[in-house]
Amino acid sequence: MSAGTSTMEFEPAWWLPEGHSQTLWRKLSPPARIAQRRQRIELRDGDFIDLDWVQQIDPAQSADSILVIIQHGLCGCSGSPYVVALQRLFATHGVASAALNFRSCSGDFNRLAKAYHSGITEDTNEVFAHLCAQFPQHKFVFVGYSLGANVLLKWLGEMQSHPQIRQAIAVSTPFSLAQCSRAMLNGSSRWYGSYFVRRLVRDVNSKKQHFKLTGNREQWQRLEALGDLRSIRTIWEFDDRVTAPLHGFKHAQDYYARCSSDRFIDSIRVNTLLIQSRNDPMIPPTALPLPQLLPANVQMQLLDHGGHVGFISGHRDNWLEQRIVRFVLAD
Repeated sequence: MSAGTSTMEFEPAWWLPEGHSQTLWRKLSPPARIAQRRQRIELRDGDFIDLDWVQQIDPAQSADSILVIIQHGLCGCSGSPYVVALQRLFATHGVASAALNFRSCSGDFNRLAKAYHSGITEDTNEVFAHLCAQFPQHKFVFVGYSLGANVLLKWLGEMQSHPQIRQAIAVSTPFSLAQCSRAMLNGSSRWYGSYFVRRLVRDVNSKKQHFKLTGNREQWQRLEALGDLRSIRTIWEFDDRVTAPLHGFKHAQDYYARCSSDRFIDSIRVNTLLIQSRNDPMIPPTALPLPQLLPANVQMQLLDHGGHVGFISGHRDNWLEQRIVRFVLAD
């Protein structure tokens, strides 16, 4: 059976029966550990992206010449539990992986006022071009989670295909950014929106203070021009007042319309697996693409349970990581 037809049905752990518990368990459970080695890639605009490679495997000696690049979700990083768990499992198969930290997510402030968002494919593209030159004989597998998954699918649609891209996996993708943003305005999902807003506003203020202390007046002024952000309460407001003006969009709706990955799926030519849950507390079912309308090379495994980047089936059974690795290695 090929990787494309394997289903690996998921049964949630009995103590995590619904979407919120699955989501929070993944977020709050003690993270696994893995030694990482950092590579800094300088970008054309004067900024940088940090990659954290699993240290125990030389990328040049990776099994089957496969290199896995992982993109985290909103407010995540290379140390996020789901990233580390996947790197650990790939390492047991001798496959090298690198976690791509979006701007200012690696623990070091980036040099520009702009940061990252759900459609920032230019950074993925520049990192990929650098890695292709560095490893011309290797094939790349991309894995994206949540925001990183949306970036990945948008990028694949723009790229369409490339001889060094082997496969892609997108987990808990917010295909329609507007619908997902609206979903976090109401009910219990508001908690997630409030959590992200607090983190995002704190990060902007911390970066503004960093620019002020280091004398980076031009970039400090760009953040200062955003005004007092303390009144922001929702993701929609944050995207309207911060994300859009910093990254060249007219407003939040313009950003959502131009960056939602559902607009780009038809153009994807890479063998791609989508993993989604119907009880995801951040992604309403109406935001999901219709399976029958997906290209033949894009398959969606839509599960009844799993939450948002959860998919916890037991203490020792990393179902999500096993599903991803099987998809890659069975090809």
